[in-house]
Amino acid sequence: MSHPVHPAFIGGKRVEVDRTVDVINPSSGELLAVTVDCGPYEIDLAVQAAAAAQRAWKKVAVAERARLLRNVSVLILRDWDELAELECLQTGKPLSQARRDTELTARYFDFYASAVETFYGTAFTLGERTQVVTTFEPHGVTAHIIPWNYPLQILGRSLAPALATGNCTVVKPAEEAPLTALKLAELVLEAGLPEGAMNVVPGMGETAGAALTAHPGISHISFTGSVEVGRIIAHAAADLLIPATLELGGKSPNIVFADADLDMAAPTIANAILQMGGQTCSAGSRLLVERSIHDDLVGRLQEIFAGVEIGSALEDPTLGPLISSNQRDRVLNYVEIGSSEGQLVCGGKRLSGGKFGQGYFVEPTILDGISPESRVFQEEIFGPVLVVTPFDGVDEAIEFANATNYALVAGVWTTNINTAQRMVREVISGQVFVNAYGASGGVELPFGGFKESGYGREKGAEGLRGFVQIKTSVVVS
Repeated sequence: MSHPVHPAFIGGKRVEVDRTVDVINPSSGELLAVTVDCGPYEIDLAVQAAAAAQRAWKKVAVAERARLLRNVSVLILRDWDELAELECLQTGKPLSQARRDTELTARYFDFYASAVETFYGTAFTLGERTQVVTTFEPHGVTAHIIPWNYPLQILGRSLAPALATGNCTVVKPAEEAPLTALKLAELVLEAGLPEGAMNVVPGMGETAGAALTAHPGISHISFTGSVEVGRIIAHAAADLLIPATLELGGKSPNIVFADADLDMAAPTIANAILQMGGQTCSAGSRLLVERSIHDDLVGRLQEIFAGVEIGSALEDPTLGPLISSNQRDRVLNYVEIGSSEGQLVCGGKRLSGGKFGQGYFVEPTILDGISPESRVFQEEIFGPVLVVTPFDGVDEAIEFANATNYALVAGVWTTNINTAQRMVREVISGQVFVNAYGASGGVELPFGGFKESGYGREKGAEGLRGFVQIKTSVVVS
């Protein structure tokens, strides 16, 4: 069966490109769609379209910008089912998770519509005749390089604040999952934003991505992805002398003390590694557990993992496939490494044939007795693999929590307020949750990492600050 080619979306119009990229359904391993592979010519068209639109868009009153962003939110919810199904099919995430991502994307546009209406500069005097005013100015044309694991939600969290503050945008979605970005561009135009406010240039990182990050018309880069590619993006931004927001990898711990409520902790810890098949930079991929409750908690988690429903994403199981055969093989290789470094408690097998067909499925896995020096403790696996390390006392918990090059999210489980407060102070992490992990999508919560997890912040009111520059004016009368 032939598949029509999804073109680029530039200046409010569909733009055909001779080069194409296949989009594969991870649940079946079959061709889902075909998109284009944009190169320097298409990137230049998109940047020019964004720049032309931005000259007028930055002059639009904030209240009007907010109204149009709310229109986008309404349209996302109108087309909720279509967007969620596209997200489900292209990423392999269970349908209920794709629906949740679609809802959160709509919330980003609502949230930043409201946030920008109270996003003021300052005014003060330096003397009887001298008044100082600071104002927020948009960067201009912002580039958004979006990963394949949360292509719709991550796009919403950077696109909405960029548009709210008067920028116009060029989006390079992941080649594995470009379909919802193309659909969202149509909705942004329908909502009343100008042609060129959102341009989508699908393609490979080596072509579309490299051309976009090297373009001199770009004034800011927002990137979510691996540390390796993040370094390339950072170099590109440095060459252009422009700012970048980098949200990179994670090896995030759930740290469980002996006094924790395990009935509450166990299902949350399981969900933190099973959501999106563990293919999440903020996944709770390490479990640090106080030795006296180690056997109890691991036993509970093993029981939860044994009951996990695995299947095709549209069937809405607990656990869907991984994104690709390469990612599946990468995860299985780490399971083999971890089995030699510790103990394989459960899972760790490839699932194929029968209802799994040629999809990219891996059993949820627990690796126990893993030392901090082990590769599976240190390196991001990006799969449904939980690495377990026992500890003795608060000092060792802190030492182990901080013992990787990543520092994105941490969960602390304890009923002792003194322990909780010390952990919040001393664990190095962009976010620390106590008796929780994640919080309803976290739209309002500033998000970003320390160390190799990146720099800059998205989400919350802080998300606006990354997309503006401060202008100071001094008037002497």
